[in-house]
Amino acid sequence: MCGIAGTYSWPDGKRVTDRLTDTLAHRGPDGAGRYSHPLGDGEVHLGHRRLAVIDLSATGAQPMAADGLVLTYNGELYNAPELRAELAAHGVRFRGTSDTEVLLEAWRRWGTDCLPRLRGMFAFGVFDERTGDLVLARDQLGIKPLFLLRRGTGLVFASELKALAAATGGSMQVDPAAMVASLLYYWVPDSRCALRGAEKLPPGSWLRCRPDGRVERGRYWDLRQVAAEGRERARAGERPDLAAVVEESTRRHLLSDVPVATFLSGGLDSSYLTALAARDRPGISAYTIGFRAEDARFEAMPDDLRHARRVAERFGVDLREIEIAPDVLDLLPRMTYHLDEPIGDPAAINTFLICSAAREAGVKVLLSGMGADELFAGYRKHLANLLAVRYRRVPRPLRRGLSRAVDRLPVASARRGYRSVRFAKRFLSFADLPEETAFRRSYTMYDRDELLALVDPDLAGTVEDVLTEHADVYRDNELDDFVNRMCLADARMFLPGLNLTYTDRSSMAASTEVRVPYVDVEVVRAAFAVPGERKIAGRQGKAVLKKAAASILPEEIVYRPKGLFSAPLRAWMSRDLAPLVREVLHDGVLVESGFLRREALERLVAEDAAGQRDHAKHLWHVLTLEYWYRGATSGVGHNSQLTA
Repeated sequence: MCGIAGTYSWPDGKRVTDRLTDTLAHRGPDGAGRYSHPLGDGEVHLGHRRLAVIDLSATGAQPMAADGLVLTYNGELYNAPELRAELAAHGVRFRGTSDTEVLLEAWRRWGTDCLPRLRGMFAFGVFDERTGDLVLARDQLGIKPLFLLRRGTGLVFASELKALAAATGGSMQVDPAAMVASLLYYWVPDSRCALRGAEKLPPGSWLRCRPDGRVERGRYWDLRQVAAEGRERARAGERPDLAAVVEESTRRHLLSDVPVATFLSGGLDSSYLTALAARDRPGISAYTIGFRAEDARFEAMPDDLRHARRVAERFGVDLREIEIAPDVLDLLPRMTYHLDEPIGDPAAINTFLICSAAREAGVKVLLSGMGADELFAGYRKHLANLLAVRYRRVPRPLRRGLSRAVDRLPVASARRGYRSVRFAKRFLSFADLPEETAFRRSYTMYDRDELLALVDPDLAGTVEDVLTEHADVYRDNELDDFVNRMCLADARMFLPGLNLTYTDRSSMAASTEVRVPYVDVEVVRAAFAVPGERKIAGRQGKAVLKKAAASILPEEIVYRPKGLFSAPLRAWMSRDLAPLVREVLHDGVLVESGFLRREALERLVAEDAAGQRDHAKHLWHVLTLEYWYRGATSGVGHNSQLTA
């Protein structure tokens, strides 16, 4: 895992590339490299920061140059041994054992046709000295990031947006549409970028720059097509051996020349991976989190630690427990810097603290259960949307009466939070809506009217654009299976936009690599070959994955209620962060600029304080948005205008 950067026909390209690469130092503390080459009237420059995981010797250093091809690469190829053997059979002689060299030689032999062959997580730039072409590529599912900025015939790229901002001297402007999108989702979709002009290379795609200024784009992997193929496999009666697919993926993800550990929450996904990993690596370490007792009581959080301990004891895992009692006032600006874009999920803090503890113990690589919920319908929203279909059959007068009764219930008292009431209110906020609208409302922060009331009236058109984009993505498929439609939307938006993003940034901020065995091309193919009724059976989400895991895990782990990899936000808001909320409400830049309306924020604070509504997540995201915006507009000459 590394940081990559470069410029192509860019003014002062060497200095810019040096700045880009230096900004990414946290992603690769084990080494740094630069490459330069003339290109017509300009130059191409490539930079690299290395986190040495496979082939720790100098033969794995980057940028890697050989016989006219130069590669700067971030990621891991889990099928590198097979590709190496195939290339060797064609006469390729390898100098070292790195997957970087395998990728370089695969590119030499197959060009862009090598991309569908790659199984792993990656973002890279490859330059051909003979043609002058630079090609950028990103993995199939968007696990690894790649940002780029084009001006005229020039291009600059990097693993993180903050590097582009630093290298362009603070001249990039905040995109108000991305800010609105982040308010809706509490993250910025992969289709948008928080700074104008910059873009994210889409998952499963490549971009080629030519010396004459032409730019070509291509897509080598399409999740919609994979889902459609899965539907046909299911119709033909094919039932993938999910246990075998997950086991094989986990084994491949253990490929490393340095110690590997796991995240272990005690829930199904992480427990299954940890149990499988322990078979291959007896005594493997695992990291789990707990919360301050007073925070957990206030939030009415389940005791996940005892389940993690049970799994660790059963499989001989060396469990490391970390109490999450962070100084959130100190961590908030630090995390908003590292997250690159405004992301309001406090799970990023958990990931950062776990990875920091692992790094201090000498661990560079961890496996995460990320992705299983999206692909196998494991979130509460998936079941809730199915239940909403049945709920809509209840006579309207009864629904109105129930809604009024639940609306009067408090979500918290002075002593504790009431999770069941919060869930009931959330359900009733979308249960009467049409399918796409209900699905969006089941996991986003605001409905249309609430969002319009929160932001500058001049941004009303932007709000409509953001809502329309969600509808377009959700409906852009031919699936006749409601559950798999939800899973596909999550795999295209929620997974790359939020979970993979914060996992990458939080882990790399601690100079660690997190691997996601469920977000593997073969697991994804298997997942979409499973009909929805096998994913949600009765009221049991991830039913097919639970059946697979039952062969190795205790029943009480497999079928326990779903936990939350989150944080005790209500407790933090009522104590640690209360003064900061007041400051942002009254003197915040977003309020002073008019982007956010003070009266709408005051209403959120009042309803939350009175226990009428649970707005802790909304207010947390307002804080992250405020701090991100302060950082993004602090550069010299930075345009802070937020109106459309």
